[in-house]
Amino acid sequence: MSDGQMQNEKPPALQNLPVGIDARGKRCEFDSMGDVQVAADRYWGAQTERSLHHFSIGHDKMPKEVYHAYGTVKKACALVNAAEGRLAGWKADAIVRAADETIAGKLDEHYPLYVWQTGSGTQSNMNVNEVISNRSIQLLGGALGSQKPVAPNDDVNMGQSSNDTFPTAMHIATITEIDGCLLPRVETLAKAIEDKAADWMDVVKIGRTHLEDAVPLSVGQEWSGYAAQLRACIAEIEHSRGGLLELAVGGTAVGTGLNAPAGFSVKVAAKVAELTGKPFVTAPNKFMAQGSLDAMVRASAALRGLAVALMKIANDMRWLASGPRCGLGELLLPENEPGSSIMPGKVNPTQCEAIVMIAIQVIGDDTAVAFAGSQGNFELNAMRPIIINNFLHSARILGDGCEKFRTFSVEGTKLNEKRIGQYAADSVMLVTALSPVIGYEKSAHIAQKAMKDDSTLKIAALASGDVDEATYDRVMDPKGMVGHGLAGA
Repeated sequence: MSDGQMQNEKPPALQNLPVGIDARGKRCEFDSMGDVQVAADRYWGAQTERSLHHFSIGHDKMPKEVYHAYGTVKKACALVNAAEGRLAGWKADAIVRAADETIAGKLDEHYPLYVWQTGSGTQSNMNVNEVISNRSIQLLGGALGSQKPVAPNDDVNMGQSSNDTFPTAMHIATITEIDGCLLPRVETLAKAIEDKAADWMDVVKIGRTHLEDAVPLSVGQEWSGYAAQLRACIAEIEHSRGGLLELAVGGTAVGTGLNAPAGFSVKVAAKVAELTGKPFVTAPNKFMAQGSLDAMVRASAALRGLAVALMKIANDMRWLASGPRCGLGELLLPENEPGSSIMPGKVNPTQCEAIVMIAIQVIGDDTAVAFAGSQGNFELNAMRPIIINNFLHSARILGDGCEKFRTFSVEGTKLNEKRIGQYAADSVMLVTALSPVIGYEKSAHIAQKAMKDDSTLKIAALASGDVDEATYDRVMDPKGMVGHGLAGA
């Protein structure tokens, strides 16, 4: 049959009747190993049912974002195959409709598989193939389970392998999550912290190093450090996107492209780019794209970097807000909910605690991703499900956490300027400014005497005879110690 004949072929006359539904509400599906009974109201087929039987492990289901991304892969492949005459236009139309329903989440209940399955993702690929096949058959008026006129392997999976389409779906799902949820929420959190830094740039406080008093800085300078941390994390996440934009599809089983038509990889990647609005391209080396998951490992490491920064920020905030009367008490965090079932009036830094727990979880997720990423053997890394599950989990809780942290903690945080001023005035580490005037040793002795006598630094300094009051007042100005601009003097 010529390409033109294939394009103009009409769908066969079909009856929209189920195949052999038994008294238990089951229908017969089949694969290369034989017949399998499947619930009649489910679109999946034999291979999905086998996976449910053999891999019902825990409660961890393959993220629906993977299936939505897989819908894009199947749609792109169908459109390319139809355009080149390998797939009848009417078949492609039905596959595209079913794929669109998958992308939109309308068929989510038909994608039930567990994370803990074959490491290549073959069962999830076949789940998609079977669901799109049966839904296409239904749209064409055929019988579910017949695999006619749209077959899961020969039509939906045409020119493809699980080995090249699953990492492709992983990359699409990852980019979608990064761009649609994570980065916008980190960006708005960074902006909120920058706004606080600008508002508080002239409020002088005492610095702390080693958990001990240090020289002064401004609250704004301190918070500018938090914002800069997040900006660096954003840049690193954006940098990691580069490898994720390279798609393995077209490499088929081992990267050689066997059974994929010439030019298929380039055309499908271009079609995915068109469908998603993202600059996806074909991976220049399919052996790397399928034998490793290095791009996912690097992206996960960028999430870990964000988690580390967020933990530092949240921990600082909850320590600086500790009290209200017996802690540091420099920050006043929003009071969102009662903090104790036994202590009336207690309020806790719960948003900060949530961020710390999220960070701990993300660091754990990334440890598993890194280990799984090291397990590529020859032409395939067969640890894909755990990697995509952990990445999407980390990205989602980081994005959601940043949004809640900004809304319910950062934006409503206020300063206890009275407490901040007291600490700045009482710190003996202000003596550091005297060191260039009278020397390090004499300055140290003044600080030691002030602490021993529980006196003010000024009393100890004047008592030493090493500095007069006019010099002391000129030099010991906390505002003059914080430098000029964000980087200090």
